[in-house]
Amino acid sequence: MVDVNNANKEALERVLSARPMLVGMGKAGEVIPEMGERMLLHAGPPIEWERMSGPLKGAIIGAMLYEGWASTPEEAEKMASKGEIEFDPCHHHHAVGPMAGVISPSMPVFIVENKTFNNKAYVTQNEGLGKVLRYGAYSQEVIDRLRWMEKVLYPVLNAGIKRAYDSDNAIDLKNLIAQALHMGDELHNRNKAATSLFLRTIFPYLVESSNDNKALAEVVRFLDSNDHFFLNLGMAAAKASVEPAHGIEGSSYVTIMARNGTDFGIKVSGLGDEWFTAPAAVPKVLLFPGFKPEDVNPDIGDSAIMETLGVGAFALAAAPAIVQFIGGTPQDAVNYTLEMYEITVSENNMFNIPYLNFRGTPTGIDVLKVAETGISPVLDTGVAHRQPGVGQVGAGIVRTPIEAFVKAAENYVEKYLAE
Repeated sequence: MVDVNNANKEALERVLSARPMLVGMGKAGEVIPEMGERMLLHAGPPIEWERMSGPLKGAIIGAMLYEGWASTPEEAEKMASKGEIEFDPCHHHHAVGPMAGVISPSMPVFIVENKTFNNKAYVTQNEGLGKVLRYGAYSQEVIDRLRWMEKVLYPVLNAGIKRAYDSDNAIDLKNLIAQALHMGDELHNRNKAATSLFLRTIFPYLVESSNDNKALAEVVRFLDSNDHFFLNLGMAAAKASVEPAHGIEGSSYVTIMARNGTDFGIKVSGLGDEWFTAPAAVPKVLLFPGFKPEDVNPDIGDSAIMETLGVGAFALAAAPAIVQFIGGTPQDAVNYTLEMYEITVSENNMFNIPYLNFRGTPTGIDVLKVAETGISPVLDTGVAHRQPGVGQVGAGIVRTPIEAFVKAAENYVEKYLAE
């Protein structure tokens, strides 16, 4: 009979030994494996156009306008509905995308390499908050910002990252995450400290590698004004860290949690490439002024990779100030973290929480413990409007649908424990 404890210990050790480093950037179509010319990657498990949520459809439309594949939103919708565009989950290509998570071939992406296992992960640059593509907005200002990110932000950042890497000072993202946890971030909905640490780390290399002061000033102002910039880097670090834990015989360790705005899905280390899905939950949300509860779209995004790593909502006790953004009280934040120890394999040896006497964050969701206790993982999340084109309406907490974990646990029992 399989030894689930040993299998999960092996998965955990692979995650804890990860060394995710920022090694470069490139255009998605040139660096992401098996990305087709007319392919758009998206967050969550696989989904066809007809079942896509409003924000995901909005982000698809925006990406097609950005790429020049369509000249109007109506034309983009028509092409997508006729099957002229290929859709595939980011996770199928070692990539992750926040919220709608749409990645198109021309978009610049960060390349993060786990130096322990030599595997890479990819993610786009963060646009900021409000009316942005990842929340389903596609107005001209959204497209203009994406083009600025490609033409100005990308070359400046790419040169700085290359300069750091070439001088044997590749940016250690795991180290930045650990520091940020001691500075009030939980690394999902609060990235203020991590973004500041990243800017402080990369700034000398940006200065050394740039010969365009105007562009450099624009980039630094953009980074300084976007407290969420590090989120994408953290997600790629998490993806690169957790991916080697997949495929361990007998392991009940969850290696992917992801949402596409319609479905929530997970993958489990010892259960191959099958997605176990359930309808995406509607978050408990602190709404921006002018929006109503009925505007809220069901949960969306690959950013649950942060909780899969053992931070985000699992580290809410490290970030009491976040309740101003997501609702609740500082004690609620602590309680969420304490509850997550009930369903995880162990504690993190590098990510710890000062308020809990530097206890390691709960790490390694065990699908069997979720099914046994009835406690499903909590996530921090941004919230998109149901309608395409509107954008973000708030932020909050969401309890993942336990049905997906129960399905996976039943599959695990059938595969490994049935007589």
